[in-house]
Amino acid sequence: MNLPFFIAKRIYSDQGDKRKVSRPAIRIATLGVGIGLAVMIVTVSVVLGFQHTIRDKVIGFGSHIQVQNIMAFNSTDRYPVCVDDSMMTVLKDLKGVKHVERYAITQGILKTDEDFLGVLFKGVGPEYDMTFLMQHLVEGEIPQFSDSTSTNKILISKLIADKLQLKAGDRIFAYFIDENVRTRKYTISGIYQTNMTRFDESLCFTDLYTACKLNGWEEGQVTGAEILVEDFEQLQATEDEVIAKVNRTTDKYLNTYSSQTIYEAYPQVFTWLELLDINVWIILALMVCVAGFTMISGLLIIILERTQMIGVLKALGARNKTIRHTFLWFAAFIIGQGLLLGNILGMGIVILQNATGVITLDAQTYYVSEVPMEINIPLIILLNVATLLISIFVLIAPSYLISHIHPAKSMRYE
Repeated sequence: MNLPFFIAKRIYSDQGDKRKVSRPAIRIATLGVGIGLAVMIVTVSVVLGFQHTIRDKVIGFGSHIQVQNIMAFNSTDRYPVCVDDSMMTVLKDLKGVKHVERYAITQGILKTDEDFLGVLFKGVGPEYDMTFLMQHLVEGEIPQFSDSTSTNKILISKLIADKLQLKAGDRIFAYFIDENVRTRKYTISGIYQTNMTRFDESLCFTDLYTACKLNGWEEGQVTGAEILVEDFEQLQATEDEVIAKVNRTTDKYLNTYSSQTIYEAYPQVFTWLELLDINVWIILALMVCVAGFTMISGLLIIILERTQMIGVLKALGARNKTIRHTFLWFAAFIIGQGLLLGNILGMGIVILQNATGVITLDAQTYYVSEVPMEINIPLIILLNVATLLISIFVLIAPSYLISHIHPAKSMRYE
């Protein structure tokens, strides 16, 4: 039998005198580890949830990879590229590609009797994946967009609807100014809300046919194609496939294809999200320090209180190493109880937030109305293991205090 483990277990289970100084110390150490782990679990869950929520919203508007005219990446002017059936087939057959959809961008002005607003019209066809828009639809319905005719229906954001005092079912005029002023009358089919201000304040959805017609483009010409990948972790590998087989080739109008990932399209957003990782590491370091310091103070109190026991063990022939291991096992029991408490508290907060959304945020500032939390079991297990190992490691040095305790003096210790 492991003697240090056996003795530590007996000490830990000994309720003894409730007035012992070590009892409050043990409770404080347990609470320190528990609160530290709970804060770490909540922090990691919030940051992961926030990063993935914002990432998914940006991807919902721009997909994973965009294929456009090479001139469009270096200019604000509209440069079309031909994405006909043959190019769609080439893109769909690339390794790692899940879905391909065409789109066209044009600019216009929405006008009511009292107000007007400049917006971007994104024309989409029947193959466009509406999952993201369906998830954020707050009023009305999403129309069946077409690439061969105009349905005269648009989908606008709630931000635009509030500015122009519109609702689903209303009709509105849109003006498109190029060499001439052209007018279209639309019916607002639905209203979406993503709280991503940079998109919600200006983006409307209409038919692909209408957008291309307003731009005066030839048959098959669009702004580009959006590609959704099967595995986001393999985004760069799929982008490499696009670069190898599509980029720098030309269409029948002699326009050159090029591509970019969502990271390249919106670098500011993803750089901002990556900066959140720094905050996570700072919080994790602080919480580990809290757990470590409470355990060190608790262990020192326990050693001092058990001085007589240490003297007896030494008198019976126990080595310093054996006694140190005994108290390290004792500390492991305390840490284990703290980890259990921390998991219950941390996971409880995450589950409660996901179920009720009780903690809210300013959507205009943080792009979400509720604090998003994501449970990642492997990371939580890693946090538990790291907390346990680090806490025990920092206790090794204080445990050497046992070496300075002399049997003859300690057995008379009061």
